[in-house]
Amino acid sequence: MRVTLQRGFIQIYTGHGKGKTTAALGLAVRAVGQGLKVLMIQFMKGNCPTGELLAARRLSPELQIKPMGRDGFIGAEGPEAKDIVLAKAALEEAQKALSEKCCDVLILDEINVAVSLGLLSQKIVLDVIERKPPDMELILTGRGAPEAFLERADLVTTMEPTKHYFDQGQGARIGIEF
Repeated sequence: MRVTLQRGFIQIYTGHGKGKTTAALGLAVRAVGQGLKVLMIQFMKGNCPTGELLAARRLSPELQIKPMGRDGFIGAEGPEAKDIVLAKAALEEAQKALSEKCCDVLILDEINVAVSLGLLSQKIVLDVIERKPPDMELILTGRGAPEAFLERADLVTTMEPTKHYFDQGQGARIGIEF
């Protein structure tokens, strides 16, 4: 049975701690379990076989994840022209999802980072937020969420690290960090 949301809220997961994308994915799994459709657009992640992409294939078509960033990370030298092109394409995909209402939950993964790196303007993302249909949940993740986003959100969770095994030299692990 297909359910719909009576009212969709705006949620932000931000901060320097681990777990922002993971929290959004937990909500996505819960939503799919209740018959909602979820679309996650990944602004800063490329198409490498992460655990979330592999899981989304199993939950498709109710859960779709579209990685639209570069493979690898933006280095210390900063973003390149191709990063701006990729971010704008991801934003266009988000705008299309809003206008077509193709999902009940729209997750814009790492969009806050895309804004903080200058790949997208705050103004254009605020326009996306304002265009959210009343019955769609919108989730923005990533460090450095701008104050204007926080003010517009209905729920803000800030992840702050207390202790992390990365600090003791433990690298990312398959199935846990990716």
